[in-house]
Order: sequence, then structure tokens, then C-alpha cells
Amino acid sequence: MKEYELTVLIHPDLETDLEAPLEKVRTLVTANGGNVIKEDNQGKKRLAYRIKGEDFAVYVYMDVELPAEALLKISNTLNITDEVLRYLLVKVDEKGRALLAEAKERAKNNDNAEDDSEE
Repeated sequence: MKEYELTVLIHPDLETDLEAPLEKVRTLVTANGGNVIKEDNQGKKRLAYRIKGEDFAVYVYMDVELPAEALLKISNTLNITDEVLRYLLVKVDEKGRALLAEAKERAKNNDNAEDDSEE
């Protein structure tokens, strides 16, 4: 199984009861042989342009592991799900993730070095 990033834009009217559409997405992932590693609800945000007549959407980001054959099934189902305005399912770039972690580590070490020099 490979690791993917799934970002789902949920209809803003469902903000008060967000658990039902999220459970639908989680069930879709697990029913197709995958599992949700991490989930991050980023809240309601203004869209850059209107999607299906809406100016706002609730952004939910998920790290998921999926078998290759599940991608098409998940994409087709999310396309016809009323609660989902838009989604993006992409493969994780391991090199990019490693570079980002390395850059964070360097920044952390630089901050610690500056703190030591001030004392």
C-alpha cells in the first residue's frame, strides 16, 4: 500500500454536524482496503472561486494508505457525493517530505544556537 494525501472540501452548511460526512469518507477509505493515518480539520475557509454556488467550504486533510486499485473507486464515489464540493487525492512525495523535515530540523537547531549565543 502506498501513502496518499486526501483533501476534502465539505459543504459549509454541514459545519455544525461535520462528523456524518467525515465518517462517510473514512468508511469509503476503509471499505476499499485502506486506512486513515492522520486527520486534520482545518475549519471553514473562503474559497478562491465559487464551487457549486458556494463561497466557503470546510477543509479536511487526511493522510491515508491505499492499495492502487482503490484510487479509482474512491475518486468515482467522491465525485457523486453531495456533501463533498471538491477533493484532491495525491501520492505523497517522500523526497519532498524528507526535505521539509530536514529544513525544520535545521531551523530548530539554528534557533537553539541563537538562544545559546544570547546567554
